[in-house]
Amino acid sequence: MPPPYTANSTADELAADYSREIKGKTVLITGVSPGGLGAAFAISISASEPALLVIAGRNPTKSQETADAIVKAHPQVQVRVLDLDLQSLSKVRAAAETVNGWADIPTIDVLVNNAGIMAVDYSLSPEGFENQFATNHLGPFLFTNLIIGKILASTSRRVVTVSSDGHRLNPIRFDDYGFDKGKTYNKWHAYGQSKTANMLTTVSLAEKLGDNGLRAYSLHPGVIATNLGSHVNWDNDFPALQAVDQSLGNAEGWKAFNFRSLQQGAATHVYAAFDPKLSDHNGAYLLDSRIADPWKDTVKAWATSSVDAERLWKLSEKLVGQTFSY
Repeated sequence: MPPPYTANSTADELAADYSREIKGKTVLITGVSPGGLGAAFAISISASEPALLVIAGRNPTKSQETADAIVKAHPQVQVRVLDLDLQSLSKVRAAAETVNGWADIPTIDVLVNNAGIMAVDYSLSPEGFENQFATNHLGPFLFTNLIIGKILASTSRRVVTVSSDGHRLNPIRFDDYGFDKGKTYNKWHAYGQSKTANMLTTVSLAEKLGDNGLRAYSLHPGVIATNLGSHVNWDNDFPALQAVDQSLGNAEGWKAFNFRSLQQGAATHVYAAFDPKLSDHNGAYLLDSRIADPWKDTVKAWATSSVDAERLWKLSEKLVGQTFSY
């Protein structure tokens, strides 16, 4: 039995502890650019001999760089690259069709929805949705549901979605998820809404498919300096973030960031994807390689409500134009 983990635990440490659970598994990971959490997670678990890693991203060149790094470090691991642009629902459908068409890959043991964007200026997806909501929520929602058959066909049946404690910044704006066509747009509110959506979708997956053996978890990896925030002008945007937190009465409004390394950030990915004891906590939100404590950690009720989870599920089905009845 592995020891209790902390915020300082690393992905390599957890991967070694869960080597038996990782070995022989087929894992699909989205958002795998070099230097990011998805790539760090993939490289760490590759040491434990998974059967196949499917590396999915919108930039084939960057995805291939990560695939090459995995093969170089662990030549025995099979790696396949998938073109997946979560911003576009049509491209999500094309990627899902590709996955479902792989006759040589009948099952996916673990899906890790890691890809996302953060605090971008207002823009619309190809289908006309606010981009953070589209990329961080609608794309993963659709992709997960379209390939759910291959996940349920496995014996592991696990879906991990990377959320954030940034869910504290906004609940779902059910009647105005697009911020009045940008008129009331705030990049941090929009990011918060999308991260809340990640947690609520996890709750729904657990409730709808738990009896079918599916286990779903969302997580906060911590604050890590990756390309996710490379476009952010922190001289302006950090005070703006603090202002949002302060307006909501969040303790983070009066705190500085506590950065951690890529290895520390990806540790909770490994925990969520492979810890067997989590089976008794379906739908849980995780951080620091443990289950979050709503009495001590930042866990907003609006991101864990079964009622809001069902409302979001119905809204999401409407927006993607497809019903998923489980």
